[in-house]
Amino acid sequence: MNRREQPGIWDPGLPSERTRLAWVRTATALAVGGLGAAGMTLRVRAPALDTAAFVMAAFCGAVLLARTGLRYARVQRALHENRPLGHKADGLLAWIGVLAVAAGAFLFVLTV
Repeated sequence: MNRREQPGIWDPGLPSERTRLAWVRTATALAVGGLGAAGMTLRVRAPALDTAAFVMAAFCGAVLLARTGLRYARVQRALHENRPLGHKADGLLAWIGVLAVAAGAFLFVLTV
């Protein structure tokens, strides 16, 4: 049986590349959106807690963006070796970043 005929989790299409691009978009949105929102809170002199929440979101996005290349290499290796994939740390970072944006926006609306 050649490589293409072997059953397993590897798909010869481009799903891992599309997933990588989705992670890049998510990370970029968190980083840029967090920085932009933090800048806005500084311009309107919002409480420091608002700014801190948006800075946390930007930090999470920056870390996710930095990890994208490493994650892609790990995913490719796991797929070719028919091993399960693991994104727990990256999923947690994305979740914390989104939660920080929501908390910052909520606090901003309440305080300004």
